[in-house]
Amino acid sequence: MSKSRVIVLSVVHQGLTKAQAAALYGVSWRWVHTLVTRYHEGGLEAVDPRSSRPANSPHEMSAQVRQHIVALRRDLVSQGLDAGPITIAWHLELWGFSAPSTSSIRRVLVSEALVTPEPKKRPKSSLRRFEAAQPNETWQSDFTHWRLADNTDVEIINWLDDHSRFLLSMVVFSRVNGPIVVETFFDCVEKYGAPASTLTDNGVVYTTRLLGSRNAFEHVLAQLGVKQKNGKPNHPQTQGKIERFHQTLKKWLREQPSPQTLEELQEQLDRFREIYNEHRPHKALQRRTPGTSYRATPKATSGSALLNEYRVRYDTVDRFGKITLRHAAIVHHLGIGREHARAKVLILVDETTVTVTRLTTGEILSQHQIDETKNYWRNHLRQP
Repeated sequence: MSKSRVIVLSVVHQGLTKAQAAALYGVSWRWVHTLVTRYHEGGLEAVDPRSSRPANSPHEMSAQVRQHIVALRRDLVSQGLDAGPITIAWHLELWGFSAPSTSSIRRVLVSEALVTPEPKKRPKSSLRRFEAAQPNETWQSDFTHWRLADNTDVEIINWLDDHSRFLLSMVVFSRVNGPIVVETFFDCVEKYGAPASTLTDNGVVYTTRLLGSRNAFEHVLAQLGVKQKNGKPNHPQTQGKIERFHQTLKKWLREQPSPQTLEELQEQLDRFREIYNEHRPHKALQRRTPGTSYRATPKATSGSALLNEYRVRYDTVDRFGKITLRHAAIVHHLGIGREHARAKVLILVDETTVTVTRLTTGEILSQHQIDETKNYWRNHLRQP
C-alpha cells in the first residue's frame, strides 16, 4: 500500500487529526489535507501519485505536422531522393510549417517504422572532412557507369565544386576518354570561370604522370595556371565528395524509368542536376542547397591571366603529316610529322601557342608558336 493511502486511512478510519498524521508521517498539513480531499472526491485510487506532465504542451507536435513528416518521407524515398530529418525539416519550412527539431522528426520516423537500422555504419566521429574555402578553389571530377534499358554500359562524367558541392556538369557518353575530359572541362570553364585547382583520381584520362608523361588534360591545366591534384592510388576517400555524389545519383536513377538511349538518359541527368543544385538541401552546407552555397561566396581564380584566349578544334592529320589552322582570317600550315599521318587530333590554341594532341590517347604530338608573318609553323618539339 502506498504512503498516500496509509496517511488517508489514518485520518479517515483511525481518527487521527490532519496535524497528527502530518507529524507522524513527516509531511505537511497541507499535503494531508490535499490527500483527504482527493479521497472524498474519488476514493483511494484518487490519492495515488499523479503524473507531473502538463495536460497540454505548446511545443507538442501536431497531428498535421506528423502526417506531413510521414508523407514527405515516403514521397522522397519513392523519388530516390534523400529523406533524412534535415531534408524533411527543410521541406516543412518551405510549406510554411514551423519545423520540429531533427531529433523529433527522427522519433516520428522510428515510431512509424520508416527507418532501417544500420548498426555497422561507420560513426561520424571517425571521419575527417576537408573542404575548399571558396567556390572554384577546387573542382572534383570522376566518371561512373550506368546501364541503358538494353543493358548497354555507358559512362557519366561529373564535375563538382568542392566547396559548395555545386554540380557544374554531368554528361553521359558511350565511353569517357581524354578528349572528353578536356571538352567537358572547357565547357565548365566557359560557364563558371577556371578553378584554382582540380582533384581527380589517377585514371589515364586525367593523368599519365605515373607513366612518366603528360596527357592533354594535364597540358591544358598547365596552360591555364590550374593546379592539378590527384588522390593516392587505391585511396578513393580523397575524392570522397564525388564518390558520395555517385551514390546519390544512382539512388535517384534507380527510381526512374530505364532509358532507351543516351539522349533519354541525358534528359534524366539534366533533370536531376536541377533538383540536386537547387531543390535539395545538403547536410554539409547547413541545410542550404549547393546552388545557394556556390553563389553566396566570391570565387577563387586560377593563376592565369589568359583564360579567355583559347579555343579547341578537332582535325585529322593529312597523309603528309600536316594540318591547317585558320588564325586571324589567314590559313596556316602546321607540321605534325609523317609518322602521325591520318591520326585524329585535338588542337588547343591559346594566345601564343598551338598544341596538338592525339585524340585517342592525349599524347602531345606537336607544339607551334603563333607567328602571323609566317605561313608554315613548325613543330618546336622536334629539331629543325
